[in-house]
Amino acid sequence: MTTFASNLVCTRFSTTLGDMYAAASDQGLIGLWFHDQRHLPHELAPELPGPAWKTDDNHPVLVEARRQVQEFFDGQRTEFDLALDLSAGTPFQQSVWQALLDIPRGKTTTYGSIARGIGKSQAVRAVGAAVGRNPLSLAVPCHRVLGQDGSLTGYAGGLDRKIALLRLEGAMQQSRPEESTAT
Repeated sequence: MTTFASNLVCTRFSTTLGDMYAAASDQGLIGLWFHDQRHLPHELAPELPGPAWKTDDNHPVLVEARRQVQEFFDGQRTEFDLALDLSAGTPFQQSVWQALLDIPRGKTTTYGSIARGIGKSQAVRAVGAAVGRNPLSLAVPCHRVLGQDGSLTGYAGGLDRKIALLRLEGAMQQSRPEESTAT
């Protein structure tokens, strides 16, 4: 289960694929979500009158995150250069999220390849669950993970967004996902 501290700061901003929330802790960027994606923290639930976390549009980590996300969508950024705080996950989730960081822009991999890369070859479904709970969309590129047969499987931000992100990165031309990109 992904858990977050209550003393985070957050901001909401617009992108070409919809509004996003970003959240920061003292250690760095701890969350980056599309406003309507699955597993959105309850602190940001749309039915609340406002986020339970303090809104701070000028927090330096959040300003930098917004800038880098915009550069990503403009095609000017191939990877994110932000201090990331992965502490919201279990040790297993953190190992999966760390492995996602090794998938380069324009490439894809499979859940099985990630499982093998972290030394848990029998834990493919658990890897899939951890990928689905990734709290740092885009910055930790879970959209680059495909099914074993190269199929476009789930993405918490929606399959339409996953397709758009893979097209933006030039990864849709691949007929089969790259193997062994996650270490």
